[in-house]
Amino acid sequence: MKRALITGIGGQDGSYLAELLLDAGYDVVGLVRPGAPRYENLAALEGRIEVYEADLLNQTSLAQALRAGRPAEIYNLAAPSFVPESWNRPVETAEFAAVGATSLLEAVRAVDPAIRFYQASSSEVFGEPRESPQTEQTPPAPVTPYGVAKAYAHFIVHSYRRLYGLFACSGILYNHESPRRPLQYLPRKVAHGAAAISLGLQSELVLGDLDARRDWGYAGDYVRAMWLMLQQDEPDDYVIASGESHSVRELVQRAFGHVGLDWQEHVRVDPTLQRGPAELQRLVGDPRRARERLGWEPELDFDRLVPLLVDADVARLRAVSGATARGG
Repeated sequence: MKRALITGIGGQDGSYLAELLLDAGYDVVGLVRPGAPRYENLAALEGRIEVYEADLLNQTSLAQALRAGRPAEIYNLAAPSFVPESWNRPVETAEFAAVGATSLLEAVRAVDPAIRFYQASSSEVFGEPRESPQTEQTPPAPVTPYGVAKAYAHFIVHSYRRLYGLFACSGILYNHESPRRPLQYLPRKVAHGAAAISLGLQSELVLGDLDARRDWGYAGDYVRAMWLMLQQDEPDDYVIASGESHSVRELVQRAFGHVGLDWQEHVRVDPTLQRGPAELQRLVGDPRRARERLGWEPELDFDRLVPLLVDADVARLRAVSGATARGG
C-alpha cells in the first residue's frame, strides 16, 4: 500500500487530494504546523488519515516527519494562497512558499531521494506574460510577492531534479475553485452572495472590477492532475488550466441566473475594491501537455462549476437559517 504525505492538507486542495488518495488505496499522512487548529475540511476524514506536526522551515522537524511518515509521494501544498494578502505579508509569503519548498526538498534528499515530490506552482509566476495563453515554456514574469515566491519554488524544483535526479514535478495551476474555498475568494464570494440574496438573507453584493478575467476550473479536477504527475515514468512540469477566460461579469450573471435573479438589481460596484495595477488580465493557461501526456481531462467546466458553488452555499445557508430560496 502506497503512503503519501500532504503539506497543507487542511486547505481546499489538500482535503480533496486526501480524499482522492484514500479512494485509490493510499495511506495518507497530513503535515500541519505546530498548534494548528482543527480543519473543517478534514472533518469527514477523521480517523482515516494520520496527522503529524512539523515546521516547514525547520530541517530537523521535517526530516523527523518524513522518517515517521515513510511516504512514497509528497505533495507540497502548504503556502499562503490568497494573493492580495501577500502584499501585506511579503516576508511570511516568501518564507513558506519559497524557503519552505526548499526545506522540504532538502529533507527528501537527506531522508529518501526515491520519494516522488509534487510542488504546487501557480499561474501567478507568469504575472504579466509575453504571450497568451501560457505554456510550460512561457518565461516567468511575476509581479506579486506570492508570484515571486512561487517562481522561486518552481525554479528550485527544476534545479533539484536536474542536479540530484529527484523525481520532482511542478504543477502550474490556474484558479481552481470549490465550496471549500474561504469567502474572500471571488467565486465563493459571488456564489455566497447570490445564495444569500435568493434566501432573503442579504440585499446586495459589493464587488470591484466586473471586467477582470480569470481562467477558472474545479479543484477536484486539478488535484487529480497532481496525482497523475507523480504516476509518470519521468518527472516534468505541467500547466493545469481550463484554457478558457471568463470575466467577473460572466461569473456574476451565471451565479445569479442560477437562482432566478437579475444580477443588476443586486450587485453594486465599489471602485475601491479594484486591484488597479495589481490586476493581471492575460492569465489563461494552455493545458495541452497535461491532456496529451497525463491523459488529464477536467470533468467540470465553468458552466457547471458556478451552479455547483451556488447550490452548496444555498444548502449551507438553509441549514443554518432555515430560509427558503425564491422559486424553491
